[in-house]
Amino acid sequence: MYLLLIGLIVLAALLMCFVVLIQNSKGGGLASSFASSNQIMGVRKTTDFIEKLTWGLAAFMVACSVLTAYFVPAAHTDSSVIMEEAVKEGATNPLNAPSGFAAPQTNDAATETPAPSDSAQ
Repeated sequence: MYLLLIGLIVLAALLMCFVVLIQNSKGGGLASSFASSNQIMGVRKTTDFIEKLTWGLAAFMVACSVLTAYFVPAAHTDSSVIMEEAVKEGATNPLNAPSGFAAPQTNDAATETPAPSDSAQ
């Protein structure tokens, strides 16, 4: 549904571009080139239709935008990508472990205590 609404918004935006380009601007537009057919269909009726089409496309785009915000897919991850990268960096490079993560302990022979042995023979 989300992708359908995005496609409709793109289509309406392209139509809106063409409709705005053919609108009667101050002194002319596409409707002014039909001056010779003024007696047949009338230039005023053409501009009314183009204006209504512009408002209709604008309202359609607003409605689709609101619906798209409702149907936007939600992310289902519980952790962030930044935190995953920090954990990965800490696991591969213990010297540069981020704060909050304990660097792995080094096995130093001087600090190690020998395990008690069973001498009950």
